[in-house]
Amino acid sequence: MAGVQTAVALREYGWTGTVTVLGAEPHPPYDRPPLSKAVLLGKAEGSAFEVDFASLGIDLQLGREATGLRAAERLLDTADGPVPYDVLVIATGAEPVRLPGCEGLSNVHLLRTLDDAVRLRPVLAAQHDVVAVGAGWIGAEVATAAREAGCEVTVVEAADRVLAGAMPAEVAERMAPWYAESGARLMLGARVSTVEPGAVVLADGTRLPAGAVVVGIGARPATGWLEGSGIELGDDRAIVADERLRASLPGVYAVGDCASFPSARYGERLLVHHWDNAMQGPRTVAANIALGTAEGPVYDPVPYFWSEQFGRFVQYAGHHAGADELLWRGDPSSAAWSVCWLRAGALVALLAVGRPRDLAQGRKLIEKGAALDRAKAADASVPLKSAVL
Repeated sequence: MAGVQTAVALREYGWTGTVTVLGAEPHPPYDRPPLSKAVLLGKAEGSAFEVDFASLGIDLQLGREATGLRAAERLLDTADGPVPYDVLVIATGAEPVRLPGCEGLSNVHLLRTLDDAVRLRPVLAAQHDVVAVGAGWIGAEVATAAREAGCEVTVVEAADRVLAGAMPAEVAERMAPWYAESGARLMLGARVSTVEPGAVVLADGTRLPAGAVVVGIGARPATGWLEGSGIELGDDRAIVADERLRASLPGVYAVGDCASFPSARYGERLLVHHWDNAMQGPRTVAANIALGTAEGPVYDPVPYFWSEQFGRFVQYAGHHAGADELLWRGDPSSAAWSVCWLRAGALVALLAVGRPRDLAQGRKLIEKGAALDRAKAADASVPLKSAVL
């Protein structure tokens, strides 16, 4: 997404120079969200972007993976030889964290690429017992799809709650019952010891039958190929980009899941592994390349993502880490409710479950730094935009 959107945006901004897009995969560029939904369930064969690369004068080179960078010579190394550049945009995304000891096991699956989804699809269609490792966003979506396919599903999570690291405990506990409601078994505080053909063995000795094991325990920036290049990487392995998404070396930008950026809005550096970041960041990169950084914009978005799980549409906007107050809108045991996070009275983040209007209004209020009337904001019958002080 990030690479393709950068190339398209360059043309929209009037860039007339050569634009080359390299992709490690053999498939035409595609959208990832449908992989855990329509593609996984066989409702769609793929999710390729509807982009006419030829008419845009974009040279698309598939199956060509970046292996190294010689910035002093402005050369990008690949297995097929070096590629010279004037400006380089790194959009290598993230790669899933693998479960140790599972190399070579045919029943262990990841869900990051089109090939992953195509490989897992017949397993769900055959209604095998599925064990999902990790109760994060991907684990929930896999469990949702597997239950829809008629599989018996067990989700094991090493932490004591779902969405550990993503949501506060008081919010996560309201989402945990969704698993049982869907017919999936949720096991918290359950650490995987080993995976065998046909089974997952937990640290306490419990054996879970598993025709398929789907691992969703996080992702890390795909930046290993940059070792020794001189590009600054953070402790999280993300490329350290500035407010215009420039990397630490001249003529190099970084965008999407592989890059962190400083947020003046939130007063900290953010690493956002979501679709919207890969859609919005490229416009900043393209504008700065085409217009020059004297005229180009800075990047300080309100992060946004969504997830479809267990019959619910879940949306989130903002960044709640620095919030000092949490407000509920609606009954969290019902089908539709929201959570607002405030900092010094201003809305900084919002989670909406089945309340898309709250999300749409809340996102605009976050962008404005709007302060809220707490009593009105906590009343789900009051439009959020009417709760502004």
